[in-house]
Amino acid sequence: MTPQYWNQATRELAASDEVLNKLIAEFDGLTIGSRGDAFATLARAIVGQQLSVKAAQSVWNRLCAELRSITPAVMVGAEAARLRACGLSGQKAIYLRDLAERFDSKALDVAAWSHLDDEAVIAQLTQVKGIGRWTAEMFLIFYMTRPDVFPLDDIGLQRAMRTYYNRGRPLSALRMRRIGAGWAPWRSVATWYLWRSLDPIPVKY
Repeated sequence: MTPQYWNQATRELAASDEVLNKLIAEFDGLTIGSRGDAFATLARAIVGQQLSVKAAQSVWNRLCAELRSITPAVMVGAEAARLRACGLSGQKAIYLRDLAERFDSKALDVAAWSHLDDEAVIAQLTQVKGIGRWTAEMFLIFYMTRPDVFPLDDIGLQRAMRTYYNRGRPLSALRMRRIGAGWAPWRSVATWYLWRSLDPIPVKY
């Protein structure tokens, strides 16, 4: 489902930023999407770490074909060798198993996170093996559809911002923050459109 804030966010971003105005018009009709599955969202984000969108999708497709069902119980029962045969590194296989065990044992209370602010959710998620700030931010954007997440460490966002805001030259984190400050409180939406400028097909986690 499209977040309720989406139309307001796109109007305000288009009015305040020339680059986003063009991108929002170019990708009219597309919106952020979630598969509505907290475990799968986190698992996909782990699989996608340090990989291109295309490579990550390939590994995920092989994982789905091998396991048939991506659930905590199935993942807990999968041997590491089966996971690695799908293209996962040994570390990512360990991370996925740890995540699955936490979901399967109810150690993670996803329902309670709706009452927490972004940083509090990130703090809880990053206690899980293999989940750093970037993965937690993907969860906030795609599963929780939080409107103002700004994933500074995302390679795609960095690439798009230097293309559109610095003539292709690298941008410091400080400069990125300053540019992004103008997009608040809709930085998730701005990020999503900058991603679309690199890959027009929306990614769902």
